[in-house]
Amino acid sequence: MARYWQHLLKSKRRFPKRQETQQLKPGADARLKKVFAAIGVPPQRAFTPDPFQTEALKAIEHADCLVTAPTGAGKTWIAVQAIARVRQQNGRAWYACPLKALSNAKYAEFCDIFGAADVGILTGDFRENPGAPIIVGTTEILRNHLYDAMYQGESLSANLVVLDEAHFLGDAERGVVWEEIMIYLPARIPLLLLSATIGNAGQIAGWLESIRTTACEVIEETTRPVALYPLLLHPSGTLLPLIAPARSGSRPKLDKKVQQLIQARVRRRMKIRHKTPPFGEILRVMKKYDLLPAIFFLKSRADCDRALESCRNNLITDTARQVLIRQSVAEHTRQLPHLSAHRQLWHLEQLAVGAHHAGQLPTWKLMLENLMTRGLLDAVFATSTVAAGVNFPARTVVFLNSDRFNGQQFLPLTATEFHQMTGRAGRRGMDNIGFALLMPDKFMDVQHMASLLNAPPSEVVSQIKINFSMVLNLLLSHTPAQIEALLKKSFADYLIRHTRKKNGDKRGHAHLWQDFMRHLDFLKAAGYVTPENELTPDGKWASQLRVDQPLLIAEGFRRGIFPQTEPDILAALIACFVNDRETDERISKKLIPDALGAAYSKLNRGLTSFAAKF
Repeated sequence: MARYWQHLLKSKRRFPKRQETQQLKPGADARLKKVFAAIGVPPQRAFTPDPFQTEALKAIEHADCLVTAPTGAGKTWIAVQAIARVRQQNGRAWYACPLKALSNAKYAEFCDIFGAADVGILTGDFRENPGAPIIVGTTEILRNHLYDAMYQGESLSANLVVLDEAHFLGDAERGVVWEEIMIYLPARIPLLLLSATIGNAGQIAGWLESIRTTACEVIEETTRPVALYPLLLHPSGTLLPLIAPARSGSRPKLDKKVQQLIQARVRRRMKIRHKTPPFGEILRVMKKYDLLPAIFFLKSRADCDRALESCRNNLITDTARQVLIRQSVAEHTRQLPHLSAHRQLWHLEQLAVGAHHAGQLPTWKLMLENLMTRGLLDAVFATSTVAAGVNFPARTVVFLNSDRFNGQQFLPLTATEFHQMTGRAGRRGMDNIGFALLMPDKFMDVQHMASLLNAPPSEVVSQIKINFSMVLNLLLSHTPAQIEALLKKSFADYLIRHTRKKNGDKRGHAHLWQDFMRHLDFLKAAGYVTPENELTPDGKWASQLRVDQPLLIAEGFRRGIFPQTEPDILAALIACFVNDRETDERISKKLIPDALGAAYSKLNRGLTSFAAKF
């Protein structure tokens, strides 16, 4: 924790230089003519649910259900029908999402389906109609509601819980939240898990059955709703097929021209400068071959913002579309006037492009999502979080990197991550075919990406870990012995017991319990927990800080470090504790007001020594 705190406080910040634009000559390999001829809109037909959808709906009537299916296959339909059935019996439902953006989209969708009076949203950014019988919110909010229910000795007021993007159970940073929900949720409440395809669905179902004493049925679907065709953009501007035509039963291989390009780059040992790609030129190539709209997955927020500047030649020529964009913007700015001063508004209205990432205002992202869903934008430049369920309709997804930042380091994309991102390519009912476009770049391993096309889905492993928020909240309603019993229900413990039985490994929950005791001892020494393992008044107050660093914030208030009469300075300081790690987020010290700089220095001096003790 001390190392992370030091990183928060002392990272150096700078701005990138503007890059020159490289011109491309649009072209396409002759073999793509037949592929591009398939581009179009499928004929309209009455909706008929797929077999996996009806099977899942039947399963949730009498058991928990884990649905694994490709992105865009129609998992939300299952949830909607299950919620409708609950509402017919005057029941209540909770729909939990990993992202605020996804929660916003589902809230709007459910309001249209069930009526605004019956739907509420809880995300931290938005709180609307919290007493509604259908609540949409982030998984962290649901987990917090379970904490509160346990503390008050009550059961969660729900007759169905839907966990969307359930493969987040294996997310290094946030998987612990999914696991806690599955452990704490009363067995009387049916659990519907919606997930991208994963390799060990049966193992997860077995774990849930062992801790919830109810059956968990697995419904698997492996077929994409829209066919995917992989492409590579040659640095000259020519589109190439990524994969060579394969004989039946043979493994896919890189196309000969792609292989030659890779080998030539290796032989020349080309030193690629890290610069902004010519996105405007790339859009021109894609527009010529009807590959738009597109989602570009970039490494960081700063890359997304820089990308907009290189699109200045992508001026909108369709007057009707520009009018619709401006009308939509005007509707949003009437309700939220501050959006009219957004520095990227010009790019949206004139170029039909936008940047979508966690650094944007929630209201701005909502407007962007609305425009993209209506098909009014050419491109969205986004970090990989957009892959996690946000329903952006796109014909093509573009990759510049074959790795992904997991909050601590860059790691090669897994099969599950890749398939979830390519799941955004090709809109069901809107496209006959979708495309994944690779761009050879400094951080692109083309061979690795090609291997992911037909790779089996990754397995999900437990990411549970002990943190101060968990310890404080569990001590509100549990004794240490009861907490140890909960830790024995972890997916980590289940995996160890079922994968290492043969070698007699008995560790099980031991590592979690040891870490819990280490946190508990620190809280006792700091005065947040009594020797009798009960929370002090300060401990109870700190437990209600459902944020990434509750103990540091609580200690800051206890020591009088935070300002009492300057809410703007207070908000800026609290923002320092948000666990939202980026690789190149920088801000010039010249932009920091003196009052904020002084308050920040006081915060640094007052808390660094405390953080270093743990």
